Amino acid sequence: MSQQSAASGAGAHPPREQWSGQLGFVLAAIGSAVGLGNIWRFPGVAYENGGGAFLVPYLVALLTAGIPILWLDYSLGHRFRGAAPTVFRRLRRGAEPLGWFQVAISCAITLYYTVIIAWAGSYMVFSFTEAWGDDPQTFLVSDYLQAADPGLSTQVVPQVLAALVITWLVAIGILALGVQKGVERANRIFIPLLLVMFLSLVVRAVTLEGAADGLNAFFTPHWEALADPGVWVAAYSQIFFSLSIAFGIMITFSSYLRRRANLTSTGLVVGFANSSFELLAGIGVFSAIGFMAAQSGIAIEDTSYQGILLAFVAFPQIISMMPAGPVFGVLFFGSLTLAGLTSLLSILQVVSAAFQEKLGISPRQAAVRIGAVAAVLSIALFSTTTALPLLDTVDAYVNEVGVLGSAVVMTILVGLGLRRLPELQAHLNARAGVHVGTWWRVLVGVIAPVALGYILVSGIVEFATVPYGEMPWSFVNTVGWGVIGLAVALALGMTFAPWRRSPDDFTPADLPARVLTRTGDVHGGSTTTRGEP
Repeated sequence: MSQQSAASGAGAHPPREQWSGQLGFVLAAIGSAVGLGNIWRFPGVAYENGGGAFLVPYLVALLTAGIPILWLDYSLGHRFRGAAPTVFRRLRRGAEPLGWFQVAISCAITLYYTVIIAWAGSYMVFSFTEAWGDDPQTFLVSDYLQAADPGLSTQVVPQVLAALVITWLVAIGILALGVQKGVERANRIFIPLLLVMFLSLVVRAVTLEGAADGLNAFFTPHWEALADPGVWVAAYSQIFFSLSIAFGIMITFSSYLRRRANLTSTGLVVGFANSSFELLAGIGVFSAIGFMAAQSGIAIEDTSYQGILLAFVAFPQIISMMPAGPVFGVLFFGSLTLAGLTSLLSILQVVSAAFQEKLGISPRQAAVRIGAVAAVLSIALFSTTTALPLLDTVDAYVNEVGVLGSAVVMTILVGLGLRRLPELQAHLNARAGVHVGTWWRVLVGVIAPVALGYILVSGIVEFATVPYGEMPWSFVNTVGWGVIGLAVALALGMTFAPWRRSPDDFTPADLPARVLTRTGDVHGGSTTTRGEP
């Protein structure tokens, strides 16, 4: 049956946007998963948690939580054909707030993620002249960011403002073109370009003097670390945060797939592609750190390995030391910019799709209206002198409380509360790809919520007992818990807002008739059910 006739069967919806094919979806999903954290977070986490031995819990976490929850997102989005709020409402009417909470978390991430991309873009330009001079840290903190003490400042930093405005214009422009002409086309260009640029950077890095020492530090296994529960927590955290799962992205992306699309094999490709890029990033980063340590005459353990210090302090220092440093700088910061932009587009699409379906507006209208509001908030908050502590705090609470909390609630709700995992398992198995057995339901319904719940509770306890980043309690509580509170408020407010299009009348991506007979086809609200085309 055609897409148009399916839409008319539903009675209320225009033809839903779709990816041009499986490749477009895979590139977009990889673009979402491969982001800033792959480059500046994974190498340091691996080094600090057992080096080469960390790959063992990392692989276990990928197979027991990362890919299973990725498949859960795929099955939800593809079966119920919508953005996160629509999907959870169709799953059960009372579950809609969870979908809007995921949208709210995505909103919060876009506000600060954009400014990091703006910084990376600025530093790509700075690389041509090595504008940071002999003291990259002073240049970053005092000259470029003009950083002030934690608080909420209205003092704008002009160079950050300009870069942030350009970043938002690019993102909104791409988003306004829609799924296929905008997000998919951008990823078809950006992902191959990112791969070429980063491979060139890695090849250059491993040929530097001292690179072998850096690689030895990165890969040397410290097997005793595997007895430390904190190492396993770090592995699950890294996999979870790097795969873009449980906050609406993969639910939304999979809803644009064709009805007979392969889901499970695609999830394996995306999961292992993300992990392969993280390993590649570790090789490149530690080769460069080994070079810097050799040139400076310091021990590798005395350097900084992750986050803003790695990207905007350590790497500029490395670039200044090496032959043809500006070329290396353009490759590194260009890669950061592209990786960040592909992830940003996926997060924005979560927000855009949700408001399109709730308010009955077009992709262009959503991009302009929602994008404009987000851009104004982002610029107001993160183009100021207090952007750095504000970003650091919001990022920590959003990820370690918001995203993890969403994942725990989602797995418990779908698995234990609504008992929909057998139905979703059948949906995955009704398509070509890897067969999903009962083990998947155990992993998603038991293992994942227990593991992620432990990480969530540990994080909340730490936030409640130790001021994050040694910043004032008043600041971290207001900003950190404030953003979580606002996310909850937005979720409840949007749930009670009226739908311009009925979310309950839809044509689901049904299972074959034999599976429907075996499992049933019960949805929250009235639906149109029919055989698989």
